[in-house]
Amino acid sequence: MTAFSVPVPRPLDLTLAGAIEQKINQKTKPLGALGQLEDLARQVALVQQTLTPALRRPHLLVFAADHGLAAEGVSAYPPDVTHQMVRNFAAGGAAINVFCRLHGLTLRVIDAGVRGSFADLPAVRDQKIAEGTHNALHGPAMSAAECQQALRLGAAAVDEVAATGCNVLGLGEMGIGNTSAAALLLHCLTGQPLAECVGRGTGLDAAGLARKQAVLAAVLAAHPTLNHSDPLAVLATFGGFEIAQLTGAMLRAAELGMLLLIDGFIASAALLVAWRLAPSVLPYCVFSHESAEGGHPHLLRVLGARPLLRLGLRLGEGTGCALAYPLLQAAVAFLNEMASFESAGVSGGEI
Repeated sequence: MTAFSVPVPRPLDLTLAGAIEQKINQKTKPLGALGQLEDLARQVALVQQTLTPALRRPHLLVFAADHGLAAEGVSAYPPDVTHQMVRNFAAGGAAINVFCRLHGLTLRVIDAGVRGSFADLPAVRDQKIAEGTHNALHGPAMSAAECQQALRLGAAAVDEVAATGCNVLGLGEMGIGNTSAAALLLHCLTGQPLAECVGRGTGLDAAGLARKQAVLAAVLAAHPTLNHSDPLAVLATFGGFEIAQLTGAMLRAAELGMLLLIDGFIASAALLVAWRLAPSVLPYCVFSHESAEGGHPHLLRVLGARPLLRLGLRLGEGTGCALAYPLLQAAVAFLNEMASFESAGVSGGEI
């Protein structure tokens, strides 16, 4: 099997930076008065290399997969919920369906490795690697070949979306047990203490959280020779098929010049892997929110991220992306449509 060729996004060309800044500063407002929206407008204009950016055919991809480690009781919900929730997505009944409909995003649901079949649901794209990963307590979650396959399939899903003319992509996930995988990735790739990486996930009580921490410590002890400086080895050992496909999708989308909306803890962990593989991916990413999941603030700090929202979300599914998308629209709209001092006949000194 051919090895996955890591897409390397182009570093942003800053030639237009001065002109973008001038355009923003000439709007009928005090300097910096639109705060983080101004930063967002600068970013979109630089990613698209234009003074008049546009958001075209926005999509949101949700990758779903099961985790063998869920058998160790690291989640408040049973593993069957992954399959059930994918069916809920296909039926249009989940939170992400509601928010995508509300804000005009096209939702695509991808089976990256969920136990059970969705043959009766043509709306679910089949990119299944296997019926869930292996239990990382007893060996690597996936083989190196499976990890490579997942990265390729994630990139291929983006190619399909790009063919529609999409230039802005939200990325989310579903998978019982995947906050455990994300916590292990964060710990191994950053050195953050494990206890600070582990959160309550789907709502564990204090006893459940203590058990989760103990299980993850045992998982780490089961892989004493793992090279923590090798992001693909760490991903294969502890990750999930949905996380690996997210990583491939992020790298490919940035290579194509898309703007990426990053969701919460799990999606950010996938980006952490992508960033370790290709640091130039980061300027293409908009961080939709800071999750209530324990490790997410630490992960955002490592990435140097400034999230748009802090709503206490911990649902996943890409919900933060869909909720933040109107802010992206607002940033583009003010840059394109707001009057300048000159066009409005307003003196800048009077604002």
